[in-house]
Amino acid sequence: MTLENKLGITDAVELARGEERISKAKAHHLFASGRLDTLQAGTFQALAEIHRNLFDEIYDFAGKIRTVNIAKGSFRFAPVMYLAAALQHIENMPQSTFDEIIEKYVEMNIAHPFREGNGRSTRIWLDLILKQELQKVVDWSCVDKNDYLLAMERSPVKDVEIKFLLQQALTDSIHDIEVYMKGIDASYYYEGYAVYRAEDLGGSES
Repeated sequence: MTLENKLGITDAVELARGEERISKAKAHHLFASGRLDTLQAGTFQALAEIHRNLFDEIYDFAGKIRTVNIAKGSFRFAPVMYLAAALQHIENMPQSTFDEIIEKYVEMNIAHPFREGNGRSTRIWLDLILKQELQKVVDWSCVDKNDYLLAMERSPVKDVEIKFLLQQALTDSIHDIEVYMKGIDASYYYEGYAVYRAEDLGGSES
């Protein structure tokens, strides 16, 4: 079933293409405009603002906490009735070291606060924390899709793998838009979106 959307699209493949094209252009603008750097790293409000920026032209629920329970395979994300409390707990988690930041990221992934677009938004959110706290970001183009997905799948039980994987991909090129845009492409590729290149969409946002 295709998610209800502002584009009036009922075909899932067509919606995925539209979503990728529009939200990648919005991701470019978020970085290029300097808006991303004004957000308070590690807060849910920052994540909600990232999500809203990416998806507000596509979904009415952009930036809003989900009101339905969701699962991926056999894994159930945080139940709606506990979601607000979980997000408050995550926001209060420390974020002064690499390990603390990744632990916070893992918990936010478990919370999965939005109806759609969690992974793509939360990876930008993670980089914002790393950038503001450690002056590093992940070069996502260096992170293998299958390694990443397996490590994230296991991360609620054991986060050693995801910490190792992401630590190997850290870079201090925190102001490099090319690194950021390649990272957006990689992040979308993890989720099955690979029709457009982010750098080709940089000049348009619709």
